[in-house]
Amino acid sequence: MLAGCTPKAKKGEATILTPLVVAYDPFSGKFSPFFADTAYDVDVAGMTQVGLMTTDRVGGVIYNAIKGETVNYNGTDYLYKGVADLKVTYDEKSDTTTYRATIRNDVAFSDGHMMDIDDVLFTYYVLCDPAYTGSTTLSSYNILGLKNYQTQTTDEVYDKYVAIVDAIYAAGEDHEWSASDTWTKEQQDGFWAILNEEWKNDVGAIVNYVMANYLAYADQGYFTYSSSEISASEGLKMAFAMRMWGFAKVEGTTLTTAVTGKTFDMAAGQYPTLDDYFLETKEAYGGNPEEYWAVEAADDTDVVSPAKAKFIYEYGSKDEAMGTEGIKSITGIKRVNNRTVEVTTKGYEASAIYSILGISITPMHYYGDESLYDYKNGSYGFPFGDLSMVQAKTSNPMGAGAYKFVKYEDKVVYFEANEYYYKGTPKVKFIQFKEVGETDKISSLASGAVDVANPSGSKVKFNEIRSYNSNGQLDGNVITTSSVNNLGYGYIGLNADTVRVGTDSASTESKNLRKGIATLLAVYRDVAINSYYGDAAAVINYPISNTSWAAPQKSDADYKVAFSTDVDGNAIYTSDMDAEARYAAALQAAIGYFKAAGYTWNDSTKKFTAAPEGASLKYEALIPGDGSGDHPNFQVLTNTSEALKKIGITLEVNDLADSSVLWERLDAGTQELWTAAWGSTIDPDMYQVYHSSGIVGKGGSDSNHYHIADSELDNLIVEARKSDDQTYRKSVYKACLDLIIDWAVEVPSYQRQNIIVFSTERVNIDTVTPDITTFWGWMNDIELLEVYEAN
Repeated sequence: MLAGCTPKAKKGEATILTPLVVAYDPFSGKFSPFFADTAYDVDVAGMTQVGLMTTDRVGGVIYNAIKGETVNYNGTDYLYKGVADLKVTYDEKSDTTTYRATIRNDVAFSDGHMMDIDDVLFTYYVLCDPAYTGSTTLSSYNILGLKNYQTQTTDEVYDKYVAIVDAIYAAGEDHEWSASDTWTKEQQDGFWAILNEEWKNDVGAIVNYVMANYLAYADQGYFTYSSSEISASEGLKMAFAMRMWGFAKVEGTTLTTAVTGKTFDMAAGQYPTLDDYFLETKEAYGGNPEEYWAVEAADDTDVVSPAKAKFIYEYGSKDEAMGTEGIKSITGIKRVNNRTVEVTTKGYEASAIYSILGISITPMHYYGDESLYDYKNGSYGFPFGDLSMVQAKTSNPMGAGAYKFVKYEDKVVYFEANEYYYKGTPKVKFIQFKEVGETDKISSLASGAVDVANPSGSKVKFNEIRSYNSNGQLDGNVITTSSVNNLGYGYIGLNADTVRVGTDSASTESKNLRKGIATLLAVYRDVAINSYYGDAAAVINYPISNTSWAAPQKSDADYKVAFSTDVDGNAIYTSDMDAEARYAAALQAAIGYFKAAGYTWNDSTKKFTAAPEGASLKYEALIPGDGSGDHPNFQVLTNTSEALKKIGITLEVNDLADSSVLWERLDAGTQELWTAAWGSTIDPDMYQVYHSSGIVGKGGSDSNHYHIADSELDNLIVEARKSDDQTYRKSVYKACLDLIIDWAVEVPSYQRQNIIVFSTERVNIDTVTPDITTFWGWMNDIELLEVYEAN
């Protein structure tokens, strides 16, 4: 480390001694920037870290963060500064992309130790080590030389063992080994043991995902036990995850697994284990890990690829052709100088920058061992394949972030201001993250027990906030509320291959059939979403989350309300129509679409009497409403069903008590209409969901449940992936969205809100970062936040 060549750390002092107390969901104690699983543990780690990448309020990359860039959002210019300048260069001749990062020379970690590029290299090598088991998916990118380093094989040896492992996998787990096989029995047994362990790890990732994203549902009637009870029990965590992911039913305190029917008396302390959950998934998918992952995955890392890589490392690295030298470095990760690093990948992916440069810069002297760092000789601060010293610090994070981790005790995480923080010492010296049950968050804030909370957005919660403010509003004398869009959206889908005319899903007649249904679904969204969510959600008109920079805005000249034109292209609605008039107009427009699709209309009865070949007078809509109609789109579907009934068409609304039935039907491709929600990411890449290769059964992602197959759409999606020009990509994605709407395979329904609430009495609201968004949380600019001193 050449720390002596950089400036000395500058030390400041916090001025506000009254602690800021933040209500949080339960922690699991894995606070490492490498190994944190849940969103809450990630937040704890994040308080102590700085990222290599800086992004703005819509998730856009700030390439010149050292001096800073000014970006307008919502009519206001904001200056964004960060730790590093970034540059992405694509070389068409070699078909490689180089990601370059240059860090500031004046950043210190919270212990005063200066940061340099070797800390960045240490971080990269930890994330790329074959022993790494965290959630960061850096290894999924085609970094030059990565596979060789991770498997410790040359290209020739690697190819040799790829052939072996592919043959073992193709033979199947039930294959009985014989001497005629081109692999050993040890290799065969070894591979399947590795693969099953990877599969089990993936199931564990589902459990972590459920705990991070769905725990609040336990307090809303989805589970027998409360969120706090679940958080305190590893067995209940597993049971809750299985129930929420559709692999178990719960009646009272009895859990019954969905596939094998195994029962657990939770009241008697009987709970499913990770092995039980794993075996349920294995049985459900007939031992096929690819089919399992295509449907159940909670992250971007599949099961088979890492298992094969581990097999190649385990056996290929011992091949006699490898000798004793091994592979010392990743050729695609290069130390340019004391401040600059380059990462080179094969090909180009627009979204890759968020993973490759979106890492925390961790202190090697803390997480590793500086005496083991020798870049020129292939040593990076820890023994290859052994991350024990990194894992040993999992519960005690450290970095260059605004706050220092002090301790986690009695369900409270304690922080203290980092006096060396490069943006200036935070004003508030002490912060506490305190575990508070979902049902108690708002009342705890109103009573003064906490100062900030993030209750789940719902009509009930919004009304509770209003009850504490004397003005009856969301912002008042007791509580100030910030609402942000959830990273995802709800929709109603139509399967192009089961809702069509004839055998051509792309025909004008098939599209008209789906548009007739979609027009009615769209008109009933407003009343249904408002009834279910109130202020906690809004109707959206394009199949993309409003959180995305690519989402069309109402101010755009070509913005349109979804399915608001008739078969002739004329507007269905006028501004002076009330709700009933809109419903009547939508029904007339739907009739026009059905006639154009080839349905037979009886003018005397005002009903359709026959469907064209391949179509039907009866369709089914699947909705996971627990058999009780508890779903935001339930009213949309039932109102549409009543409207269609008037004109001789039946829409049977199948309210599923067991949501696993929905996923089974989607996996089989037999569904007609259904409702679900998509989770979104910071990049709006559409390949997985809308490219024709993703249609179930075609060997791709199996996520194109709409069965949309449009060559123009495919080409646009691929073109958008190749560009880093956000303006160009937004225009391409708009064309994609218009094509999806034209196919009428998806009716975008609602954008749910997440909320952050602050104590108006104890937090200086003027110092909270303005214009909070999904990608710009309240903890940004936390060094500027002030609380009023206690008397």
